[in-house]
Amino acid sequence: MKSVQVELPDKLAAEVEAYVRAGWFGSEADVIRTALAEFIRRNRLELLERFMREDIDWALKLKTPAS
Repeated sequence: MKSVQVELPDKLAAEVEAYVRAGWFGSEADVIRTALAEFIRRNRLELLERFMREDIDWALKLKTPAS
């Protein structure tokens, strides 16, 4: 498993801590892992399409016109 260190704004950190204190999650890491997994699940297709379009645009800019 990969470990990632992030800095959170105070308000967001307080929300994360509140979820743990309320017993919804066992740790702050659990909250962040769940939130990230849910973000990826909900946005997967949109993100893939965006990245593909960016790749295509990049490739088209590199393509030199045929003489």
